Amino acid sequence: QGTISAVNKEIPVLQCHGDCDPLVPLMFGSLTVEKLKSMINPANVTFRTYSGMMHSSCIEEMMDVKQFIDKHLPPVD
Repeated sequence: QGTISAVNKEIPVLQCHGDCDPLVPLMFGSLTVEKLKSMINPANVTFRTYSGMMHSSCIEEMMDVKQFIDKHLPPVD
């Protein structure tokens, strides 16, 4: 495992997970987000869970992704 540059430690991360995912249990999502927070600025890591969502997506997740993109990426003309 290499070191993470100072610039990369400030990158914003959105991690999404369904609480009913049978392929990747929520516990693994929780462990992953804690590992990320130990590697980069924890204030820049957002973990969202979605009630009843399996190994798929839902409209609420897509709206959160849109909001994240709108906040962190410049608009496209």
